[in-house]
Amino acid sequence: MTYREAARKLNALGCQEVPRRSGGSHRKWTNPAVCRSTVLPDRGGRDLRLGTLRAAIRQLGLDWAAFEQA
Repeated sequence: MTYREAARKLNALGCQEVPRRSGGSHRKWTNPAVCRSTVLPDRGGRDLRLGTLRAAIRQLGLDWAAFEQA
């Protein structure tokens, strides 16, 4: 799954991307419902590693099954 696909799903689940202050290849996401945040790498068109994505979903306090269905 690419970063864009993951970003669409996170937005659908109520998470928000924190505006960037400078350049870089990572983007910060927050889940305002539970006040948790994490960082996801933006690797362009390349797929994110499954373990990295699952860890970020867990850090945001989301359920993996709900993320897959979004």
